Amino acid sequence: MSEQPPIIVWFRQDLRVADNPALAHAVQTGAPVIPLFVFDEEGEGKWAPGGASRWWLHYSLEALSDRIAALGSSLIVLAGDSQSILLELCERTGANQVYWNRRYEPAAIDRDTRLKKALADAGLRPRSFNGALLHSPLQIANKSGKPFRVFTPFWKHLRSIAVREILPEPKKLESHGFETLGSEIESLELLPKLDWADGFGSVWTPGEAGAKALFEGFVERGIARYAEGRDFPNEDAVSRLSPHLHFGEISPVQIWRMLSLEEHEPFLRQLVWREFSAHLLYHFPDTTEEPLNSAFSRFPWEFKGDWAEAWRRGRTGYPIVDAGMRELWKTGTMHNRVRMVAASFLVKHLLQPWQVGAAWFWDTLLDADLANNTMGWQWVAGCGADAAPYFRIFNPIGQGERFDPSGEYTRRWVPELAGLPDKFLFKPWEAPADVLEAAGVVLGVNYPLPIVSHPEARVRALEAYARMKENEV
Repeated sequence: MSEQPPIIVWFRQDLRVADNPALAHAVQTGAPVIPLFVFDEEGEGKWAPGGASRWWLHYSLEALSDRIAALGSSLIVLAGDSQSILLELCERTGANQVYWNRRYEPAAIDRDTRLKKALADAGLRPRSFNGALLHSPLQIANKSGKPFRVFTPFWKHLRSIAVREILPEPKKLESHGFETLGSEIESLELLPKLDWADGFGSVWTPGEAGAKALFEGFVERGIARYAEGRDFPNEDAVSRLSPHLHFGEISPVQIWRMLSLEEHEPFLRQLVWREFSAHLLYHFPDTTEEPLNSAFSRFPWEFKGDWAEAWRRGRTGYPIVDAGMRELWKTGTMHNRVRMVAASFLVKHLLQPWQVGAAWFWDTLLDADLANNTMGWQWVAGCGADAAPYFRIFNPIGQGERFDPSGEYTRRWVPELAGLPDKFLFKPWEAPADVLEAAGVVLGVNYPLPIVSHPEARVRALEAYARMKENEV
C-alpha cells in the first residue's frame, strides 16, 4: 500500500476506465485512487439531465461501479454540491489532489473555475484534463485566432492535427477503504416513476462494455455502408454511439485511433461535427437560448401549444414526422435523417420556436448533449453556425418516399397506417375512400388529418423569413 496521500478521481461525463486521462494520470503517480461520482443537479444550472438521460445515467453508473469493483476498488456515489463534497471528502480521506476530466458546457465551466480556486485556497491541488474531445476548444482557432463558425474549415484544420495515443486502462485499483462514505445508486432516484422508459432496456446497454460491443459491431457490420445508408432509417448503417459518447463510455480518441481516416472519412467527419458543436458552445455560451445569428431574434415565431403538443406526440398527420416522434418516445432516440425532418417541420411548417423543440429533445433523447442539441436545432432553424438556409424546407411527403421507400420504418412506428399501399403511405389524405377502408384507416379518428397543409406552410414560413429580413436595421 502506497504511503502517498490518496487522489480523488471525480467522474462526470467520462464513465469509463479505458482512455480516461484523469484516472490514468492519477494511477501513474502511484498514489491510492478514490473514485467518486457526485450527482450535482443544481450545479448543472438550467440544464440538469432530462428524464431519458437520468435513465441512462443510472445504468451507466451501475456499469462503472461494477467495472471499478472488478479492478479491486469501489465507486463512491454522493449527491449534493460538488465543491462542498470534494472539500469534505479531502478532509476525511486525507486526499490532497483532485483529478477530473473537463466539461465544456457554460455551467460546468463556471462551476469548475470556482472549484479550482476553492481547492487551491484550501491547500489542495486540482488537475483537469481533456477526456471528452479529440482536442480541447482552448487549443483550436482559425488563422485569425478566432473561433471557427463554418464547419468545412474546422474539419480541414482538425484532420491536420495529430490525435494523442489511447491511454492504458489500469490493471488494478487498490481498495481505498472509504466505501461507507458513499450511497447506493438507487438513492439518486434517477429512474422515471412512469413506465415511459420500460422499452429502453431492450434497445440499449449503457456502460463501457455496451459501448465497446456496439462500436465493434458497427465496424464489422455497418460502417462499410455508412456513407450510402446513413440517411435511410430502416437500414442498420449508423453507429448509435451518441449516448455512449455523451456519457463518456467510449472516447472520441478511441474511435479516431481505431479507424482509418482514408477508409472511414464519412463517419469520422460526423465525429468532428460533435467537436464543432462543442467548439461553438464553448465560444458562444448564450446559444443555448439565443440564436447565434442575431437577426433571428426578430423572427416572428407563432407559438401554438396544441401544435407543439401534436408534434411531441407524433400526431401531426405527416407519417414520417409522426414515426420519428414516436420512435423517440419509445426508444429514447430518433434516426438522424428523420430527426432533421421532424425538427424542420416544427420550426418551419409550424413556426414554433426552435427552443421548444430543443427542450423536448433534451428531456426525451438518451443522447441529449447540450452542445449537439443546441447546434442541431439552430442548424435546422437557420439561425446557427453553418446553418441550413431558412428557405430549405423539407417536404415531409417527399422525404418519407425517398428515405423510407419500402415504408417499413414508418409502418413500424405508425402501425395504424400499416395496411396502406406505398403510394399513399406518406399522404394518406389522398387515398380513395375504398383504399382507406380496406386499410382500416379513418382519418381524423384513428389517424389525424394533417394539422397544416405543406404548400401553405411553406409559403407562410418564407413570408415570415421575409418579414424578419425587412426588419433588419
